[in-house]
Amino acid sequence: MYHVIAIERLYASGGNEIGKRLAEALGYKLYDRNLLTESAKSLNIPAIHIESLEETSSGSFIFNLAKSSPLGAPGEKDLPMADKLFEAEKNLIEKAAGEGGCVIVGRAASYILKNREDCLKVFIHADVESRRKRALEKEGLKPSELESTMKKYDKRRKDFYNSVTKWEWGNPNYFDLCLNSGSLGIEFCTKVLIEAVEASK
Repeated sequence: MYHVIAIERLYASGGNEIGKRLAEALGYKLYDRNLLTESAKSLNIPAIHIESLEETSSGSFIFNLAKSSPLGAPGEKDLPMADKLFEAEKNLIEKAAGEGGCVIVGRAASYILKNREDCLKVFIHADVESRRKRALEKEGLKPSELESTMKKYDKRRKDFYNSVTKWEWGNPNYFDLCLNSGSLGIEFCTKVLIEAVEASK
């Protein structure tokens, strides 16, 4: 049975909403941005920097603002902040998966849990026009911000995923299901995932 669902998603594809709906329908815990927040706090990264850290790729300036942490094993303080943060997130994701009954959105969870047979690995995508419409209606973007914001977040997520996994972002070979929320709709994608979990019992 699928006790864990790991969702990767394109910006404004509705992956976060699908994850939330799925968790509510199954009675599972939802882990999304809170993974980043808890990991950053464990490393004493100031709250003011947490928003900037979201799916920022390894080697970026914001990742390396802090060079050491008072926590961890000897020698860990010499690791780049990118590695420390990902290791902290990895530990939280593995702990959540071990407890079972959870939906994890983003943070390369599909890669971290790649060897778990009870983890359903999902990629949510959509056509550009559907994503533009959702970004305007759901994300509150202004038309003048649309293109630059979409490009920024697409690049962030791709660079983050590729840097920590060494896999190709969005490659269907790494996922059990790839769903086009633009053509299928948020509700139907959620239904497909619920049925996939139910069928695995």
